[in-house]
Amino acid sequence: MAKVVNLNKFRKQKAKQEREKQAETNRRLHGRTKAERLQELKQKQRLETQVDGARLETETPKKPED
Repeated sequence: MAKVVNLNKFRKQKAKQEREKQAETNRRLHGRTKAERLQELKQKQRLETQVDGARLETETPKKPED
């Protein structure tokens, strides 16, 4: 005979796994200290400044063609 499976338990187990996965994602995104966030922000700003300073020419807006 086939084994009887309780679908409610299966659904609950699947939902629990999804919640755990979401919690892990949230911990990675939001689980940083204020100092770590500020350090990352400063690093992004430094990199952006470096890239802007290394450009050879400035971007000029293109004229719309009729």
